[in-house]
Order: sequence, then C-alpha cells, then structure tokens
Amino acid sequence: MSLKADQSQVRTYRVADCVVFKKTNERFGGLSNMAPGFPLVVNSVQIPTVEALYQACRFPHLPEVQRLIISQRSPMTAKMRSKPHRKNSRSDWDQVRVAVMRWCLRVKLAQNWQKFGELLLATEDRSIVEESRKDDFWGAKPLEDGMLAGRNVLGRLLMELREKLRGPRKEQLRCAHIPDIPDFLLYGEAIRDLDECKPLTETHINLFTQPTVGPPQPEPDQNLWGGSMIPKECKRLAEVDFPIAVVSKHSAREKSIRHGHPSTLHLWWARRPLAACRAMLLGLLLPDPGDKHCPEDFKQKARDLLSRLLGNVGPKDEDLRRSLLKFIGDSANWDASNQPTYLEVGRGLVKAAHGEEPPLVVDPFAGGGSIPLEALRLGCEAFASDLNTVACLILKVMLEDIPRHGPELATELRRVGGEIKKQAENELSEFYPKNPDGATPIAYLWARTVRCESPNCGAEIPLIRSFWLCKKSNRKRALRYNVVRTKDDPPRVEFEVFEPKEDKEVHAGTVTRAKATCLCCHTVLPPDRVRAQLAKQRGGADVIFDARGNRSGGARLLAVVTLQPGVSGRHYHLPTECDYQAVMKTQERLETILNEWDRSGIKDLCPVPDEPTPAGGGSGAGRAFSIQKYGMMKFGDLFTTRQLVALLCLGHHVVKQNKSSPRVIKTLALSISRCSEQMSSLVRWRTTVEAVAGTFGRNALPIMWDFVEIVPAGSDGSNFSAAIKWVAEVIEKQGVCCQLSGQVEVADAAESPLPNEAADVWFTDPPYYDAIPYSDLSDYFLAWMKRTLPGYTLLRDPFDSSNPLSPKQREAVQDETKEFDGKIKDRNFFEDKMARAFLEGRRVLKEDGIGSVVFAHKTTEGWEALLSGMIRGGLTITASWPIATERPGRLRSQESAALATSVHLVCRPRPEDASVGDWAEVLRDLPNRVGEWIERLQSEGIGGADLVFACIGPALEIFSRYSKVETADGHDIKLAEYLERVWEVVGREALKQVLGTDSPNAYGEDARLTALFLWTLKQSNETKQLNGNDNTAEVDKDDDFYDDDLPINNANNYALPYDIVRRFCVPLGIHLEKWIDRIIEINKGVVYLTSVKNRVDQLLGKTISPDLELSRPRGKQQLSLLDLLNIEEKQSEQNAAKRRIEKMTWSRLHQDTIPTLDHVHIAMLLQEQGRSSALRELLFYEKEYRPEFLRLANALSALYPRRSEEKRLLDAMLLAVPR
Repeated sequence: MSLKADQSQVRTYRVADCVVFKKTNERFGGLSNMAPGFPLVVNSVQIPTVEALYQACRFPHLPEVQRLIISQRSPMTAKMRSKPHRKNSRSDWDQVRVAVMRWCLRVKLAQNWQKFGELLLATEDRSIVEESRKDDFWGAKPLEDGMLAGRNVLGRLLMELREKLRGPRKEQLRCAHIPDIPDFLLYGEAIRDLDECKPLTETHINLFTQPTVGPPQPEPDQNLWGGSMIPKECKRLAEVDFPIAVVSKHSAREKSIRHGHPSTLHLWWARRPLAACRAMLLGLLLPDPGDKHCPEDFKQKARDLLSRLLGNVGPKDEDLRRSLLKFIGDSANWDASNQPTYLEVGRGLVKAAHGEEPPLVVDPFAGGGSIPLEALRLGCEAFASDLNTVACLILKVMLEDIPRHGPELATELRRVGGEIKKQAENELSEFYPKNPDGATPIAYLWARTVRCESPNCGAEIPLIRSFWLCKKSNRKRALRYNVVRTKDDPPRVEFEVFEPKEDKEVHAGTVTRAKATCLCCHTVLPPDRVRAQLAKQRGGADVIFDARGNRSGGARLLAVVTLQPGVSGRHYHLPTECDYQAVMKTQERLETILNEWDRSGIKDLCPVPDEPTPAGGGSGAGRAFSIQKYGMMKFGDLFTTRQLVALLCLGHHVVKQNKSSPRVIKTLALSISRCSEQMSSLVRWRTTVEAVAGTFGRNALPIMWDFVEIVPAGSDGSNFSAAIKWVAEVIEKQGVCCQLSGQVEVADAAESPLPNEAADVWFTDPPYYDAIPYSDLSDYFLAWMKRTLPGYTLLRDPFDSSNPLSPKQREAVQDETKEFDGKIKDRNFFEDKMARAFLEGRRVLKEDGIGSVVFAHKTTEGWEALLSGMIRGGLTITASWPIATERPGRLRSQESAALATSVHLVCRPRPEDASVGDWAEVLRDLPNRVGEWIERLQSEGIGGADLVFACIGPALEIFSRYSKVETADGHDIKLAEYLERVWEVVGREALKQVLGTDSPNAYGEDARLTALFLWTLKQSNETKQLNGNDNTAEVDKDDDFYDDDLPINNANNYALPYDIVRRFCVPLGIHLEKWIDRIIEINKGVVYLTSVKNRVDQLLGKTISPDLELSRPRGKQQLSLLDLLNIEEKQSEQNAAKRRIEKMTWSRLHQDTIPTLDHVHIAMLLQEQGRSSALRELLFYEKEYRPEFLRLANALSALYPRRSEEKRLLDAMLLAVPR
C-alpha cells in the first residue's frame, strides 16, 4: 500500500464499520502517537513516545531543540515544545514527513513487538481511522450521520503495517531500517539502523509511563491504566466541597508576603494569590471520595499519603473527603508551599488520580503565572500563554528558566549582577556626587514648575503636593518657604528644611487637581494653562539651563536625601550648585550617546525609548492615562536625563553579558525592568516610611507633580542591587519546588495553538472589560526590555510587524480609543472576544476534563456577558467558590465597589446531547439551591456583594446543564431573564433573613430598599474586616492620583454601586427613581443612603429645622455679661420652639399613610432631640397598632454599623418602648 501517489485524496469512512481511535485511554488508544506505554530507544537515546521521536525528527540540525522535545514526559507537551521552532523545521519536511512517520511506527512495533502487534491485529480487517476535529491530513474529521472524512494518513500507515505483520515476512519488521532521507540526525549524530532490534526490557519500560490497553477488550468498569484514572462521571472535589474560609485566610495573608514570593520577580497586575490557585487546582484535579464512581485504588493511595501529615484517616468516604479538604486548606499556607512533605503528598495525590502521565493544565490568560506555576508545583504539565509579550517574558523566566536551572541560576545572577553594579558605580559616580561632609545621597526630591501668569507676578510655581519630607511619629521634617522680592525680577520662592512641632506649621500643597496656586501672589493657574506649560517642557521632568549653565526653568530640586556615616536615619538638605552641575553633566552625556547612535547610521533602536506613550481618553481603559496631556508623548519623556543615563548604562552592561552568561540574560533584563519602575518621574516619596513608591501605585500612568529620583547603583532598597536581590530570592525559593518546566507561548486566547482535547484542566483568570489596560501599562517595561534584550523575538508583536509595542489589536479589553479590523474596541468587542476564548477553551478541554474561570467584576452586566459567553461556548457551571483574594488597603478600595472576593466558577464541557430544560422545574429548584448556598456562605464569613455574586454559580448549575431552557409553550429563556430571577430569589432570601417574615411586601418599598441596602453593605464590610481589609494604607488623596470620575464621598459613607442596587430592586418591585431625594441619592454610578438627620425637613416639615436648632441642648459655655442679661429671653425662645416641635410632631403621629420606615426615622429624630413626650406617644401607638414597626426597627438596628450614629439612636429609642 503506497501513500505517495494519493496523499491528497480525501476518503470517507462510516464509523460503525471502522476502528476509530480518538483518545489514548480508549480500547484502541494505543494506536495513537500520543499513547504512553510504548517507549523507544534510538541511538541509545531513551524516547517516551512516538510523538516525541517524530517531532524531534523535524529538527536534525537543532540538537538542543531535539533534547527539549524528548525530555518532555508528556507527548502533548513534546508536540507543543516543537511549535515555536517549526519555522526552523528542515526545509524538506513536507516531502519527508510521511516517510518519517512510517519509520517511527516501525520502531514502535519493533521495540514493543507483542503489545503493539497484538493491538494492530485486533483491528481485524476493519479500516483504522484517527478521528480529529482539526486535522484531516493525519486523521479524518467527523461529519453528520456517523461519517468521517479526511486523508487519514496515520490510519493508512497503520493498516499498511498491519498487512505486513500478517504477511510471510513479518519477522523482518523486528528490524527498523532508516528511510532514505538526507541528514537523518539525532543529537548531531546519524540515526543508525536498528538491525538487531529487540523488545525493550522491563528496565527500559519502567523509565517511561504506564502501559496502555491492548486486547482483549476490557469490561466498561475495568481500569484501563496502571494508575488510578478518574471516570468522566465522577465528580471532582471542587464540584462538591471546598475549604473557603481557610483558603481565603491564606490568600489574603499572602498579599503581605514579599521575600521569595513569585510576585516580586517582576510587577504584573492583578495576580492571583498562589494559595487560591494551589487549592483550587487540587480541588479540580482530585476526585470526590464520596462519589460512587471514585476509583477505590485512589482512595487507598490517598489514605496512605494523607496519613503522613494528618495521622490516621477514617475508614468512611466522608472521613477521606474531610481529610482531603483539610490538606487542601493547610497546603494553601505560604509556609507549606515549599515544604517537602506537603509537596510529596500533593504530587502523590495527583499521581494517584491521574496515573504516571502528568495531567496538562492550560491557562490562556496566564499573566503573572500563578496558575501554571502552581500546576508545576503539583507535578502537572503546564501550558501558559498570553497575548502580552512582557507577560510572556516573565512567564518564560518563571516557568521555564527557573525550574530548568534551579537555585544555581540565583548564584550566577548575584555574581554577574554584582559585576554590573561595580561597573555602573564607576561610570555613574560623577553624576551622584557625595556631600563635602561625606554624606551619601540616596534620593533627590524634585518638583515640576510652571510660571504664574498674573500680570504683576510671573513667579515660578513649584508644583508640590505636600511640603512634608518625613512624617514619622518620632521624627518630622518639612519644607517651608519664603518669598524673595527684588526690584527688577519676578518674585521667587526659597525653601528651608525645618522640624515642625505641629502639623499646622506645614503649608498646604500648591497644586490640586491640576490647579496651581502661586505662593507669591496666590493667583490660581487653571488646569489648561498648567498642562500647556508642562507640555512645552515635554512633561517638565528635566532641568532647563541657560547658556551660562545656570538653571532657568524646568524641574526644581527641592531637597536631597542622604545617609551620613555613623548616624542613623535619613537626612535632608537643600540642593547646592554642585547638585545642579551633576545634572547638567548627565545632559551632556546623553547628548553624546545620541550623537554616537546618529553617526552609526541609526541602525538599532534609539537608546532613549522613543515609542509612543498611551494616548488615553475615552470612557474605557484609556481613562488610566493622562500623561500625554502634559506633553509626555514618548516613553523617554517619563524619565529625567539622569535616570535615562543610568538605565542605559545598566542596560549596556547587560547586553555585554549575552555571550558570557546567556543563562542569566533574561533575569538581568527583568532586574533592570524592575529597577525602572522605581526610576521614573512618576515615582513619589512616601513620607510616613521615608521610602519610594513605584511608578504603578495603581493601574495607571498619572502625572506626579513632585517626584523622587533614586541613586540606581547605591545602597538604598529601591535600586539595581535591590532588584537583583529580589529576583535572586525568587529563583532560590521557587527553583526547588518544581520538578518539571512549563511551556510558554505568545498566543491569542481566542485562537489557541493547542490541539483538540489537549487539556486535563483549563483554568484561567480572564481580563474584565476596561479594568486594567494591560498592554498599554506593560509598554512602560517593554521599552526597556527591548533595549536590554535586542533582537529577542518573544518581545515582538507576532500579529503586526509594524507595531513597536505589545500586541494591541487582538487584546481583550474595552478601550474605545482603539480599533480592530476597522471596528471600535467597545463593550461588544470585548464580550465577543471573551465568548470566542471560552469556545476555544471548550475545544481544547478534554471531554472528561474540568475547568475553572475566576470572576471578580463589580458589575452585574459584566457577569451576564461573560457567563453568557461560557454557556454559549459549550461549558456548564458545576460549582462556584468565593475566595477572598484582594489585597487589604488598596488605593481605591473605599469607592471602587471592588469585590473582596474572587468567585471561582467550576465548569465542565457540556455534552453535545444535553437535554432541554423545563422552565418550571428550573424555577422550582432555584430557591432551595440559593437558600442553602446563602446559609453556607454566611457560615464561611462571606456576605454582601460577594455573597450575591457567589450565588450566581450554584444558580447556573441548574440552568447551564441544559442545551437550552424552554417554557411549556416553547419560548427560549435567555440567560439575562434567568439571572433576573436569581437576583429576585437572593433578594427575597435576604429580606426573609433580615425581617424574619415570608411576606416582606408588607413593609413597603422604602423599608425593603433600606433593609436590602444595609444588608448588602453590612455583609460586605464584615467580609472585608474578616480578611483584614481595613483600608488603612497610606493614600495621597489629591491631584490626578485618583481618577477624575470618582464619586464624591457622601458624609454617611453608606454607598453601593447603582448596578447592584438596581438588580435587587427591579425584580422585587422597588422603583429606585421614586425614592431619589427621599431616602437615597445617586451620583456617578453610586447610590447613597440618605442620612436620617438629613430627612428632618421631609419628615417634620421645613419650618421645624430652625426650631430644632434653637431647641437643641447646649453644653456649658462661658457667658458674657450681655448673655446673662438676655438669658431669660433665650430660655423663653427655646421653650417656645420645643412646644412648636411637640405640636407638629403630635399632629403627624396618627397618619397611617406615613410609611413604617418614616415612623422609625421620626422616632429616631425625636430621640435625638430629647422629645420624650412625643416619642412616648409615637411608641405607644406603634406598639399597639403597627407591629411591623418594632420588627423593622430591630432589623435596622442589627444592620447599621456598630458604632454608627443611626444604631445609637435606634437602640436608645428601642429602650424607650413601653413594656
């Protein structure tokens, strides 16, 4: 049978008449190149699978690539390892690949004679076909009506081999002669004929994976593998239970851990805590022992393993489940992450569940790499991809270099980094001169400047947020100014450093929200003029010198921070002429560097980053960027000249190490990139700790009016030495925890490079609309990475060769300032992109695989769209677990409406034959499921908005298991319609808890709205307190450091996102608009609950406010003689006001048309004013005739914050209720 003449011929096959193989664990799965258990030896090289040998043959001239492919334990990862190098395949690969595959199959048969031979003969005379959804060259694609169509080259080669095995000269097949192919090499040597080929010994076989199945065909429940394999029907542990509280505690704590933590390798935004990823992965990978399909072999192995840590595990399945959950919770602890016993037990459990072949974990939005890193820690294979090139470089180092080279890489990094530091110190020392007294500068505090445009002034205005230099409790330093006026020149400001005794001695800053106040004439320069002046200075980070070398404008040096020999602490002094001369020298040095580059023909990248900064603008992610308003059009404009010279010096020495120390070149590049985050004009000085806060205090690039410049080669904790130290510590800590290395690729999540059904686990944390503009932010680092790793292909946009920065067009982000294929990247673009990513995830995930998607979006619309994408993508939700993952004290935690938890949705591929759901049955199941879940979450300390969103998961378990849900008359129920019912059920369950009744409608809209509002707010605050989120971090609350669109905080702080409030109200018949300016206020997407004190005019009449003020009891005061003379008159007015209040209140008491909530608020106001007579009358009436009054008052008392004024009034009022 020859394949040469008809390779292009497409054939059709009827499935019922053929031997079809698709998965390696099926009866004839051993026919696949991917099948483990058929080890090979070629040229004395041990090769685990046919796939690895075949892929290695692509690269005869690249022995290192061959070694990389053959070293993989999994055939899938061997195939994936070859993909990045395929452009370097042998030039005649398309002509020789069939001959190579024929030879590989001969080797497989010769060295696995009995097992593979019997499997081939068991196919009898039927056609052999590999079913594939994607590849119709080697296999055949499924059609309708049980047919397959394709060239089926692999199947035909197998049939060809089967015919020869049946022939009279079958013994010749015991030898495998090499094909007539030039340059047929392995590791640089010619591949030899296997003339005396013998089946491999048991020793060889044990080096590889477990055996696969052969004939006879086993019974359906017979284990096909040597290890425990999880049946498709068996639930995973994460689908049944999860230790929420314990994992949340470890996840929240982990955000404060620094040294050796992977997050300190290099900045990446919105990293998932390792604790949450590790715990969830174990839950996804391990079967539930309580499931009837759980393999007994796994249970026994799990008991043996767990006993090493937990002692004796009980005999019942429930005992084993509890022990597994305890192990998952304990192993989430950072302190246990590298302990050998925990690692061995974790990996042992995974091996017991999945056999010798490690499961493959795939993350298509890998970002900072938390998920794939934890997969490697647990002994899994990991495939991490991201569209962002900076993320992929971080991933390369984290998942490939560190596991491959181990702690030795840290030793080499320290050595080479130390050499670079010494060289840089020598070259840069003249630009950072020491003081005459020997003090060493560690930082320079600068301010941008503009000119006052008042006609009679013209003074220079230093743009200063705060005059404080040090604000420690035991040591305070600040600047104070003096205005110097001369006859012929504009007035000028001079500073001095002083030690304030009281805070009020320190002058307020000169700039707020881009409005600058002149210290000389107090004229306010409006924002447009401030921006215009700074734009002319390209941001104003550099000093402007005149022809004589004197400073004439630009940035102004406010103070120098030094360390003095033998004296503890940091010291501050005013700048000297020597300091400015050093700056001028760096400007001359930079000019020389650029002239040399110009003379070289401008062949390489410009030494100074000339890539464009983000334009910003729009209503999406572009809001994070305001720097172009101030003239910083290129990334080089973000740095002072001295910062540029220092970074270029360090980068130059890194490039020189490329040949002598290639192993550390990427880690050195990360170190410089890490250092650059502390070396821009967007860095601020933290006065409470006397340290630098980096460029990315939040996910944006805002203007920083005054900034700090560090000494890069000094001894402070923010310089190059510190960067080397941080990176080396990560390598040391993580280099011992991973037995396998992962695989990293730049890839679009909507177009995965993986084949069908490759992943055992598909686990990802996707982006969220416009929350974080990853590509624009990361370009800050990419600009420097390109210059320290010149020509490194990973840092190029693989989709747009004209783009000098990270890939933009395909990025899943809502940013109306960008386009893709002529369409604006708006909300619809993002949702469509995510839907395609989920669809691709379904394709990549094995039929018996499992997935998890992390959601932490703050709007219900975001949830609806992403969940719809998951369901339309063919995934069904099987569980959801909210884990507290967010860092305490974030800069925007108070008003950002961000969730304190991230909800981990567990999902499975929905069967193609899924049934149609009945709407009535779905609605019947929903209340019980949600009610149980609310109770469970509250017991774990989860509440508020976090609880609400966490309830969506179990609700979707009911809905998403069906191909669709229909009413009795055939109407399709959309997800949005179902989610409205979910919100209604959650709201009703909440009201039932709060008000203690099954009939909450008896309380009126306003009472229900207030109760739901406070319930959500109270639960959210308790969740944050549980996880340490007290919002006490140092915050600079001025200028452009916050977004311009942040809502102004209401005095009572009772605020929730409008979206969440609306979702509750609509299905419960509450009309929000009806209550605006009555019990709520709405401002910029935030709903505020109106303070009871602000309802005086509404509840007691507008004329009563002056009387209330007049009647309010006064404290003891020092009275003047005039006051003593008028005291009787004042007392008379006060008594008259009290009588008017009593009369007015009395007249309103018996109006049944007044809602119950208003009566509660009236009682609170009476309590505040001490109107005991009216209060007694009101309470008597309410107790006798309106029983819901006390129930509502008690409910609100339980809901208001513990130390709030409202709770104090309610509790005092309730004590006055007649018994």
